[in-house]
Amino acid sequence: MVEPIVFGQSGNSFSRALMFVHSNVRTSFTRAFSLPYSSSAAASISSVSSPVKDRRQKWRQPIASLLERGGVQITREEIVRDEPTNNVPDTIFTKVGLQLHRRSQHPIGILKNAIYEYFDSSYGNKFKKFEDLCPIVSVKQNFDDVLVPDDHVSRSYNDTYYIDPQTVLRCHTSAHQAELLSSGYKQFLVTGDVYRRDSIDSTHYPVFHQMEGVRVFSPSDWESSGKDGTTYVAEDLKKCLEGLAQHLFGTVEMRWIDTYFPFTNPSFELEIFFQEKWLEVLGCGVTEQEIIRRSGNEENVAWAFGLGLERLAMVLFDIPDIRLFWSDDERFTSQFKEGQLGVKFKPFSKFPPCYKDMSFWINESFTENNLCEVIRGIAGDLVEEVCLIDNFTNKKGMTSHCYRIAYRSMERSLTDDEINDLQWKVREQVESKLKVVLR
Repeated sequence: MVEPIVFGQSGNSFSRALMFVHSNVRTSFTRAFSLPYSSSAAASISSVSSPVKDRRQKWRQPIASLLERGGVQITREEIVRDEPTNNVPDTIFTKVGLQLHRRSQHPIGILKNAIYEYFDSSYGNKFKKFEDLCPIVSVKQNFDDVLVPDDHVSRSYNDTYYIDPQTVLRCHTSAHQAELLSSGYKQFLVTGDVYRRDSIDSTHYPVFHQMEGVRVFSPSDWESSGKDGTTYVAEDLKKCLEGLAQHLFGTVEMRWIDTYFPFTNPSFELEIFFQEKWLEVLGCGVTEQEIIRRSGNEENVAWAFGLGLERLAMVLFDIPDIRLFWSDDERFTSQFKEGQLGVKFKPFSKFPPCYKDMSFWINESFTENNLCEVIRGIAGDLVEEVCLIDNFTNKKGMTSHCYRIAYRSMERSLTDDEINDLQWKVREQVESKLKVVLR
Protein backbone atom coordinates (compact mmCIF):
# COMPACT_ATOMS: atom_id res chain seq x y z
CA MET A 1 0.00 0.00 0.00
CA VAL A 2 1.39 3.77 -0.38
CA GLU A 3 2.15 6.94 1.50
CA PRO A 4 -0.41 9.23 0.19
CA ILE A 5 -1.60 5.77 -0.47
CA VAL A 6 0.10 3.30 1.67
CA PHE A 7 0.13 1.90 5.09
CA GLY A 8 3.71 2.97 5.61
CA GLN A 9 6.64 5.05 4.45
CA SER A 10 9.99 6.09 5.70
CA GLY A 11 8.85 9.18 7.49
CA ASN A 12 5.37 10.40 8.38
CA SER A 13 3.83 7.62 6.36
CA PHE A 14 0.39 7.65 7.76
CA SER A 15 -0.16 11.38 7.59
CA ARG A 16 -0.21 10.90 3.83
CA ALA A 17 -2.20 7.72 3.47
CA LEU A 18 -2.60 4.02 3.40
CA MET A 19 -0.43 1.44 1.77
CA PHE A 20 -3.26 0.46 -0.55
CA VAL A 21 -2.98 3.61 -2.41
CA HIS A 22 1.42 7.45 -1.45
CA SER A 23 0.11 1.57 -20.56
CA ASN A 24 1.86 -0.76 -21.42
CA VAL A 25 5.54 -0.80 -20.78
CA ARG A 26 7.51 -1.73 -23.84
CA THR A 27 9.01 -5.15 -24.35
CA SER A 28 9.31 -7.37 -21.31
CA PHE A 29 7.70 -4.98 -18.86
CA THR A 30 4.16 -5.22 -20.23
CA ARG A 31 3.17 -7.27 -17.21
CA ALA A 32 5.62 -5.76 -14.80
CA PHE A 33 4.10 -7.24 -11.66
CA SER A 34 4.92 -10.77 -12.62
CA LEU A 35 8.42 -10.08 -13.88
CA PRO A 36 10.85 -11.09 -11.14
CA TYR A 37 14.32 -9.71 -10.61
CA SER A 38 16.25 -12.44 -12.33
CA SER A 39 18.82 -12.37 -15.08
CA SER A 40 21.54 -14.82 -15.89
CA ALA A 41 23.08 -12.61 -18.51
CA ALA A 42 26.08 -10.59 -17.52
CA ALA A 43 25.59 -6.86 -17.60
CA SER A 44 27.82 -3.92 -17.17
CA ILE A 45 27.36 -0.42 -15.91
CA SER A 46 28.68 2.26 -18.13
CA SER A 47 28.52 5.83 -17.07
CA VAL A 48 29.44 8.95 -18.91
CA SER A 49 30.14 12.14 -17.04
CA SER A 50 31.08 15.58 -18.23
CA PRO A 51 33.60 17.23 -15.92
CA VAL A 52 32.88 20.86 -15.41
CA LYS A 53 36.00 22.83 -16.19
CA ASP A 54 34.28 26.14 -16.37
CA ARG A 55 31.84 26.95 -13.60
CA ARG A 56 29.49 28.37 -16.21
CA GLN A 57 29.51 25.22 -18.29
CA LYS A 58 26.17 23.39 -18.26
CA TRP A 59 26.07 20.78 -15.49
CA ARG A 60 25.42 17.22 -16.64
CA GLN A 61 24.58 14.35 -14.33
CA PRO A 62 26.55 11.13 -14.91
CA ILE A 63 24.35 8.75 -16.87
CA ALA A 64 24.27 4.97 -16.59
CA SER A 65 23.13 3.11 -19.70
CA LEU A 66 22.56 -0.32 -18.16
CA LEU A 67 22.05 -1.60 -14.64
CA GLU A 68 22.55 -5.02 -13.21
CA ARG A 69 21.71 -4.70 -9.56
CA GLY A 70 20.29 -7.36 -7.31
CA GLY A 71 19.91 -9.61 -10.31
CA VAL A 72 17.84 -7.19 -12.40
CA GLN A 73 18.91 -5.98 -15.81
CA ILE A 74 17.23 -2.80 -17.01
CA THR A 75 18.33 -0.34 -19.63
CA ARG A 76 18.18 3.37 -18.95
CA GLU A 77 15.85 3.82 -21.92
CA GLU A 78 13.22 1.68 -20.19
CA ILE A 79 12.90 4.22 -17.40
CA VAL A 80 14.47 7.58 -18.31
CA ARG A 81 12.88 8.64 -21.59
CA ASP A 82 13.11 11.81 -23.60
CA GLU A 83 9.42 12.60 -23.61
CA PRO A 84 7.35 15.33 -21.90
CA THR A 85 5.59 13.11 -19.36
CA ASN A 86 8.73 11.39 -18.09
CA ASN A 87 9.97 12.82 -14.79
CA VAL A 88 12.40 10.08 -13.70
CA PRO A 89 15.92 11.47 -13.17
CA ASP A 90 19.10 9.45 -13.56
CA THR A 91 19.63 9.58 -9.80
CA ILE A 92 16.50 7.46 -9.38
CA PHE A 93 17.38 5.09 -12.22
CA THR A 94 20.65 4.20 -10.52
CA LYS A 95 18.70 3.00 -7.44
CA VAL A 96 16.45 0.61 -9.35
CA GLY A 97 17.39 -2.96 -8.54
CA LEU A 98 19.63 -2.27 -5.56
CA GLN A 99 17.07 -4.03 -3.35
CA LEU A 100 18.42 -3.31 0.11
CA HIS A 101 15.72 -5.58 1.55
CA ARG A 102 17.44 -8.61 0.02
CA ARG A 103 20.76 -7.98 1.76
CA SER A 104 20.79 -10.17 4.85
CA GLN A 105 23.44 -8.10 6.69
CA HIS A 106 21.81 -4.76 5.95
CA PRO A 107 19.42 -3.19 8.54
CA ILE A 108 16.56 -3.28 6.03
CA GLY A 109 17.19 -6.95 5.25
CA ILE A 110 17.64 -7.84 8.93
CA LEU A 111 14.28 -6.23 9.77
CA LYS A 112 12.53 -7.90 6.84
CA ASN A 113 13.82 -11.31 7.91
CA ALA A 114 12.70 -10.70 11.51
CA ILE A 115 9.17 -10.04 10.23
CA TYR A 116 9.38 -13.20 8.12
CA GLU A 117 10.37 -15.16 11.23
CA TYR A 118 7.28 -13.95 13.05
CA PHE A 119 4.90 -14.94 10.26
CA ASP A 120 6.63 -18.28 9.66
CA SER A 121 6.45 -19.26 13.32
CA SER A 122 2.94 -17.89 13.92
CA TYR A 123 1.32 -19.18 10.74
CA GLY A 124 3.26 -22.32 9.90
CA ASN A 125 5.00 -20.91 6.81
CA LYS A 126 1.63 -20.37 5.13
CA PHE A 127 2.35 -16.80 4.03
CA LYS A 128 3.75 -16.68 0.50
CA LYS A 129 6.60 -14.18 0.23
CA PHE A 130 7.20 -11.94 -2.76
CA GLU A 131 10.27 -9.72 -2.71
CA ASP A 132 11.55 -9.61 -6.28
CA LEU A 133 8.61 -8.13 -8.20
CA CYS A 134 9.55 -5.53 -10.79
CA PRO A 135 9.00 -1.91 -9.68
CA ILE A 136 7.87 -0.85 -13.16
CA VAL A 137 4.07 -1.06 -13.12
CA SER A 138 1.11 0.35 -14.98
CA VAL A 139 -1.01 3.23 -13.74
CA LYS A 140 -3.84 0.73 -13.49
CA GLN A 141 -1.86 -1.50 -11.15
CA ASN A 142 -0.54 1.37 -9.07
CA PHE A 143 -3.78 3.32 -8.70
CA ASP A 144 -6.93 1.95 -10.33
CA ASP A 145 -6.69 -1.60 -9.01
CA VAL A 146 -6.50 -0.33 -5.43
CA LEU A 147 -9.32 2.18 -5.86
CA VAL A 148 -7.27 5.37 -5.81
CA PRO A 149 -9.64 8.17 -6.92
CA ASP A 150 -8.90 9.86 -10.22
CA ASP A 151 -8.33 13.19 -8.48
CA HIS A 152 -6.14 11.83 -5.69
CA VAL A 153 -3.00 13.91 -5.11
CA SER A 154 -0.75 10.87 -5.35
CA ARG A 155 -1.53 10.56 -9.07
CA SER A 156 0.09 13.90 -9.84
CA TYR A 157 3.45 14.27 -11.56
CA ASN A 158 4.50 16.19 -8.48
CA ASP A 159 4.26 13.07 -6.30
CA THR A 160 4.85 10.08 -8.59
CA TYR A 161 7.63 9.10 -11.00
CA TYR A 162 6.04 8.62 -14.42
CA ILE A 163 7.86 6.73 -17.15
CA ASP A 164 5.07 7.60 -19.59
CA PRO A 165 1.40 8.52 -19.12
CA GLN A 166 0.43 4.90 -18.42
CA THR A 167 3.55 3.61 -16.65
CA VAL A 168 5.13 4.51 -13.31
CA LEU A 169 7.71 3.39 -10.80
CA ARG A 170 5.51 1.87 -8.12
CA CYS A 171 4.61 4.17 -5.24
CA HIS A 172 3.77 1.27 -2.97
CA THR A 173 3.86 -2.50 -2.81
CA SER A 174 0.06 -2.55 -3.11
CA ALA A 175 0.55 -2.17 -6.85
CA HIS A 176 0.79 -5.98 -6.92
CA GLN A 177 -2.12 -6.74 -4.63
CA ALA A 178 -4.92 -7.09 -7.18
CA GLU A 179 -3.07 -9.50 -9.44
CA LEU A 180 -1.90 -11.62 -6.50
CA LEU A 181 -5.47 -11.87 -5.19
CA SER A 182 -6.79 -12.69 -8.66
CA SER A 183 -4.10 -15.38 -8.96
CA GLY A 184 -5.56 -17.10 -5.93
CA TYR A 185 -3.10 -16.20 -3.18
CA LYS A 186 -4.84 -16.06 0.21
CA GLN A 187 -1.97 -15.18 2.54
CA PHE A 188 1.04 -13.24 1.31
CA LEU A 189 3.71 -10.68 2.13
CA VAL A 190 5.08 -8.31 -0.50
CA THR A 191 8.36 -6.48 0.12
CA GLY A 192 10.03 -4.11 -2.29
CA ASP A 193 11.63 -0.82 -3.17
CA VAL A 194 9.12 1.96 -3.86
CA TYR A 195 9.55 5.41 -5.34
CA ARG A 196 8.06 8.80 -4.53
CA ARG A 197 9.00 12.38 -5.21
CA ASP A 198 9.43 13.87 -1.77
CA SER A 199 10.98 16.49 0.44
CA ILE A 200 14.58 16.37 1.66
CA ASP A 201 15.29 15.79 5.33
CA SER A 202 16.64 13.09 7.64
CA THR A 203 13.55 10.85 7.37
CA HIS A 204 12.51 11.23 3.72
CA TYR A 205 14.13 9.81 0.62
CA PRO A 206 12.71 9.28 -2.89
CA VAL A 207 13.42 5.54 -2.70
CA PHE A 208 12.47 3.44 0.29
CA HIS A 209 11.19 -0.03 1.16
CA GLN A 210 7.76 -1.25 2.15
CA MET A 211 6.15 -4.47 3.25
CA GLU A 212 2.48 -5.27 3.10
CA GLY A 213 0.63 -8.32 4.26
CA VAL A 214 -2.73 -9.69 3.15
CA ARG A 215 -4.82 -12.51 4.59
CA VAL A 216 -8.09 -13.71 3.04
CA PHE A 217 -10.84 -15.50 5.00
CA SER A 218 -13.76 -17.56 3.68
CA PRO A 219 -17.18 -17.78 5.39
CA SER A 220 -16.26 -21.14 6.94
CA ASP A 221 -13.56 -19.37 8.96
CA TRP A 222 -15.98 -17.13 10.88
CA GLU A 223 -19.43 -18.76 10.73
CA SER A 224 -18.97 -20.83 13.89
CA SER A 225 -17.74 -17.81 15.86
CA GLY A 226 -21.11 -16.11 15.99
CA LYS A 227 -19.52 -12.96 14.56
CA ASP A 228 -19.90 -11.33 11.19
CA GLY A 229 -16.98 -11.56 8.77
CA THR A 230 -15.79 -7.99 9.24
CA THR A 231 -15.70 -8.19 13.04
CA TYR A 232 -13.96 -11.57 12.98
CA VAL A 233 -11.32 -10.44 10.49
CA ALA A 234 -10.66 -7.14 12.29
CA GLU A 235 -10.04 -9.01 15.56
CA ASP A 236 -7.69 -11.44 13.83
CA LEU A 237 -5.81 -8.54 12.26
CA LYS A 238 -5.25 -6.81 15.60
CA LYS A 239 -4.11 -10.02 17.26
CA CYS A 240 -1.63 -10.66 14.44
CA LEU A 241 -0.12 -7.18 14.49
CA GLU A 242 0.08 -6.91 18.25
CA GLY A 243 2.14 -10.09 18.14
CA LEU A 244 4.36 -8.62 15.42
CA ALA A 245 4.96 -5.45 17.46
CA GLN A 246 5.98 -7.54 20.48
CA HIS A 247 8.26 -9.64 18.29
CA LEU A 248 10.09 -6.52 17.08
CA PHE A 249 10.00 -4.24 20.13
CA GLY A 250 9.52 -6.54 23.09
CA THR A 251 6.91 -5.96 25.78
CA VAL A 252 5.55 -2.51 25.05
CA GLU A 253 2.34 -0.60 25.69
CA MET A 254 0.15 -0.43 22.57
CA ARG A 255 -2.93 1.41 21.45
CA TRP A 256 -5.19 1.25 18.41
CA ILE A 257 -6.30 4.43 16.70
CA ASP A 258 -9.43 4.39 14.56
CA THR A 259 -8.68 6.21 11.35
CA TYR A 260 -9.88 6.57 7.78
CA PHE A 261 -8.34 5.03 4.72
CA PRO A 262 -10.40 4.96 1.53
CA PHE A 263 -9.44 1.36 0.80
CA THR A 264 -10.11 -0.35 4.11
CA ASN A 265 -13.14 -0.27 6.34
CA PRO A 266 -12.73 -0.26 9.27
CA SER A 267 -9.22 1.17 9.33
CA PHE A 268 -6.68 1.38 12.16
CA GLU A 269 -3.23 2.60 13.09
CA LEU A 270 -1.13 0.77 15.66
CA GLU A 271 1.00 2.85 18.01
CA ILE A 272 3.45 1.67 20.65
CA PHE A 273 4.95 3.54 23.58
CA PHE A 274 8.65 3.26 22.86
CA GLN A 275 11.58 5.31 24.11
CA GLU A 276 9.26 7.57 26.09
CA LYS A 277 6.96 8.51 23.23
CA TRP A 278 4.14 7.11 21.12
CA LEU A 279 5.35 5.75 17.79
CA GLU A 280 3.24 4.87 14.76
CA VAL A 281 4.16 1.36 13.71
CA LEU A 282 1.82 0.64 10.81
CA GLY A 283 -1.56 1.18 9.24
CA CYS A 284 -4.07 -1.55 8.50
CA GLY A 285 -7.70 -2.45 8.05
CA VAL A 286 -10.32 -4.75 6.62
CA THR A 287 -9.97 -4.65 2.85
CA GLU A 288 -12.69 -2.81 0.97
CA GLN A 289 -15.04 -5.41 -0.44
CA GLU A 290 -14.78 -3.99 -3.95
CA ILE A 291 -11.14 -5.08 -4.14
CA ILE A 292 -12.10 -8.60 -3.05
CA ARG A 293 -15.04 -8.69 -5.44
CA ARG A 294 -12.83 -7.81 -8.39
CA SER A 295 -10.58 -10.75 -7.56
CA GLY A 296 -13.53 -13.10 -8.01
CA ASN A 297 -14.10 -13.96 -4.35
CA GLU A 298 -16.79 -11.58 -3.19
CA GLU A 299 -17.97 -13.91 -0.43
CA ASN A 300 -14.58 -13.65 1.25
CA VAL A 301 -13.27 -10.98 3.64
CA ALA A 302 -9.62 -9.95 3.98
CA TRP A 303 -7.32 -7.83 6.08
CA ALA A 304 -4.22 -5.96 5.00
CA PHE A 305 -1.45 -4.03 6.69
CA GLY A 306 1.49 -1.99 5.48
CA LEU A 307 4.66 -0.63 7.02
CA GLY A 308 7.74 1.30 5.99
CA LEU A 309 10.90 -0.65 6.69
CA GLU A 310 13.15 2.42 6.92
CA ARG A 311 10.81 4.02 9.41
CA LEU A 312 11.03 1.08 11.81
CA ALA A 313 14.70 0.35 11.15
CA MET A 314 15.68 3.92 12.04
CA VAL A 315 14.05 3.40 15.45
CA LEU A 316 15.25 -0.16 16.09
CA PHE A 317 18.86 0.50 15.04
CA ASP A 318 19.13 4.15 16.16
CA ILE A 319 19.98 5.28 12.63
CA PRO A 320 19.66 9.10 12.57
CA ASP A 321 19.67 9.80 8.83
CA ILE A 322 17.83 7.86 6.13
CA ARG A 323 20.69 8.46 3.66
CA LEU A 324 22.86 6.08 5.69
CA PHE A 325 20.89 3.09 4.44
CA TRP A 326 22.41 3.71 1.00
CA SER A 327 25.98 4.08 2.23
CA ASP A 328 28.68 1.59 1.21
CA ASP A 329 31.03 2.99 3.85
CA GLU A 330 32.46 0.05 5.77
CA ARG A 331 32.18 2.03 8.99
CA PHE A 332 28.42 1.77 8.53
CA THR A 333 27.96 -1.62 6.86
CA SER A 334 30.31 -3.48 9.23
CA GLN A 335 28.16 -2.63 12.26
CA PHE A 336 25.32 -4.96 11.26
CA LYS A 337 25.16 -8.74 11.13
CA GLU A 338 22.58 -11.17 9.81
CA GLY A 339 19.96 -12.04 12.41
CA GLN A 340 20.97 -9.32 14.87
CA LEU A 341 17.88 -7.15 15.17
CA GLY A 342 18.22 -3.86 17.02
CA VAL A 343 22.01 -3.49 17.17
CA LYS A 344 22.46 0.20 17.94
CA PHE A 345 24.30 2.20 15.31
CA LYS A 346 27.45 3.92 16.55
CA PRO A 347 28.12 7.19 14.68
CA PHE A 348 31.60 7.00 13.17
CA SER A 349 31.90 10.74 12.67
CA LYS A 350 29.86 13.89 12.57
CA PHE A 351 31.06 16.11 9.80
CA PRO A 352 29.95 19.75 9.95
CA PRO A 353 27.06 20.95 7.79
CA CYS A 354 27.30 23.94 5.51
CA TYR A 355 24.21 26.08 4.99
CA LYS A 356 23.39 28.01 1.84
CA ASP A 357 20.30 30.17 1.37
CA MET A 358 18.54 30.76 -1.91
CA SER A 359 15.69 33.22 -2.52
CA PHE A 360 13.52 33.52 -5.62
CA TRP A 361 10.16 34.70 -6.89
CA ILE A 362 7.97 31.65 -7.51
CA ASN A 363 5.47 31.09 -10.31
CA GLU A 364 2.11 29.30 -10.31
CA SER A 365 3.63 25.95 -11.29
CA PHE A 366 6.29 25.94 -8.55
CA THR A 367 6.24 23.03 -6.08
CA GLU A 368 8.69 22.13 -3.34
CA ASN A 369 8.97 18.56 -4.64
CA ASN A 370 10.18 19.86 -7.99
CA LEU A 371 12.74 22.01 -6.20
CA CYS A 372 14.00 19.03 -4.23
CA GLU A 373 14.30 16.95 -7.41
CA VAL A 374 16.51 19.59 -9.01
CA ILE A 375 18.72 19.86 -5.92
CA ARG A 376 19.02 16.06 -5.56
CA GLY A 377 19.90 15.78 -9.22
CA ILE A 378 22.94 17.98 -8.64
CA ALA A 379 24.05 17.33 -5.07
CA GLY A 380 22.75 13.78 -4.62
CA ASP A 381 23.20 12.51 -1.06
CA LEU A 382 25.42 15.47 -0.19
CA VAL A 383 22.26 17.47 0.46
CA GLU A 384 20.94 16.79 3.96
CA GLU A 385 17.93 19.07 4.16
CA VAL A 386 15.98 21.65 2.20
CA CYS A 387 13.86 23.89 4.39
CA LEU A 388 11.63 26.87 3.66
CA ILE A 389 12.74 29.56 6.11
CA ASP A 390 10.90 32.62 4.81
CA ASN A 391 8.20 33.64 2.37
CA PHE A 392 6.28 36.82 1.66
CA THR A 393 4.07 38.41 -0.99
CA ASN A 394 4.78 41.95 -2.16
CA LYS A 395 2.32 44.66 -3.14
CA LYS A 396 2.37 43.48 -6.74
CA GLY A 397 1.19 40.02 -5.69
CA MET A 398 4.53 38.34 -6.32
CA THR A 399 5.52 35.66 -3.80
CA SER A 400 9.10 35.07 -2.70
CA HIS A 401 10.44 31.91 -1.05
CA CYS A 402 13.74 31.56 0.74
CA TYR A 403 15.08 28.04 1.19
CA ARG A 404 17.98 26.99 3.37
CA ILE A 405 19.97 24.09 1.93
CA ALA A 406 22.12 22.03 4.30
CA TYR A 407 25.03 20.24 2.67
CA ARG A 408 26.71 17.51 4.66
CA SER A 409 28.52 14.32 3.72
CA MET A 410 28.13 11.34 6.02
CA GLU A 411 31.63 10.15 5.16
CA ARG A 412 33.93 13.17 4.80
CA SER A 413 34.30 16.91 5.21
CA LEU A 414 33.20 18.98 2.24
CA THR A 415 35.48 21.73 1.02
CA ASP A 416 34.35 25.33 0.59
CA ASP A 417 35.10 25.18 -3.13
CA GLU A 418 33.05 21.99 -3.50
CA ILE A 419 30.04 23.44 -1.69
CA ASN A 420 30.21 26.73 -3.57
CA ASP A 421 30.35 24.88 -6.86
CA LEU A 422 27.32 22.78 -5.92
CA GLN A 423 25.38 25.85 -4.86
CA TRP A 424 26.18 27.68 -8.07
CA LYS A 425 24.92 24.71 -10.11
CA VAL A 426 21.81 24.48 -7.96
CA ARG A 427 21.00 28.14 -8.52
CA GLU A 428 21.55 27.80 -12.26
CA GLN A 429 19.36 24.72 -12.59
CA VAL A 430 16.60 25.99 -10.30
CA GLU A 431 16.33 29.14 -12.37
CA SER A 432 16.37 27.40 -15.74
CA LYS A 433 14.27 24.32 -14.94
CA LEU A 434 11.70 25.79 -12.55
CA LYS A 435 11.40 29.13 -14.38
CA VAL A 436 11.74 31.15 -11.17
CA VAL A 437 13.47 34.50 -10.78
CA LEU A 438 16.39 34.47 -8.39
CA ARG A 439 16.72 37.31 -5.94
